Amino acid sequence: MFPIKPHIWFDQDKAKEAAEFYASVMPDSALNYVNHFAMPGGGECETVEFTVAGQPFLGISSGHWLKINPAISFMINFDPSRDPDASKHIDKVWNMLLPGGEVMMPLDRYPFSERYGWISDKYGVSWQLILTNPTGEERPVIVPSLLYTGDVAGKANDAIDFYCSVFKDGKRGTTAPRPEDMGPDKAGTLMFADFYVNHTWLAAMDSAHPHGFAFNDAVSLLIACETQEEIDYYWSALSADGESGQCGWLKDKYGVSWQVASTVMFEALKNGSPEQVARVTQTFMTMKKVDVAALQQAYNG
Repeated sequence: MFPIKPHIWFDQDKAKEAAEFYASVMPDSALNYVNHFAMPGGGECETVEFTVAGQPFLGISSGHWLKINPAISFMINFDPSRDPDASKHIDKVWNMLLPGGEVMMPLDRYPFSERYGWISDKYGVSWQLILTNPTGEERPVIVPSLLYTGDVAGKANDAIDFYCSVFKDGKRGTTAPRPEDMGPDKAGTLMFADFYVNHTWLAAMDSAHPHGFAFNDAVSLLIACETQEEIDYYWSALSADGESGQCGWLKDKYGVSWQVASTVMFEALKNGSPEQVARVTQTFMTMKKVDVAALQQAYNG
């Protein structure tokens, strides 16, 4: 299995521009490939793969259908044990993300970190920058973070247990529950926790405050599968008590959007001819759960 890739739905024609911007922000970052395919009913979809500080992402832009919000954000760990200039670099990255963005929590000193800030950049993508003081197992620089709010506030702990049961390598990391009621947030709900699934560290938090946003399809978590058996398993397990969608998309019972995808699709987008891309994407658009054999047949022609 491959690591989970966050998939971001950017506003019209912004995917490549955003990917190039993120590739300029941090070391070990790059725009890997760009491709286009026709959408049903007309129009064109732009898709990109890019890497930020070693974390792979996928991006897509087609129309103004979805609005990115902070329900899924990306923590950037600035670790002084790995980078002696971490405190300088956190300021540098913050200042690059700031123009045209929105500050959610100012870059400042907090009880949990000497330096922390939360910002949505000019594309609407949300980042949490934190100067870490790590103990135990090392974490990657980028950690996708899920905020359980609204109807699912207080369910982050249950969600972590669920995800760790679905993925065979699942394990919990740090868990920091609230020791007492804190405003609308009840004792025992999660201030912060992280967990490891599918070769990927993720984080989770609860918030009962009235944020006005919830999980949606604008930021989803993509699982790239090599076999139909893998697709069948993850499609069934993650959509249980949730909602299955089109083209490998589903919502789990907590409202988080996932894509259970085939590596054949990404092989076509990355290395296929225009004719192969057209055949594969046209076939893909007709599917709910992904059919690997049908995609491979389309790719082979």
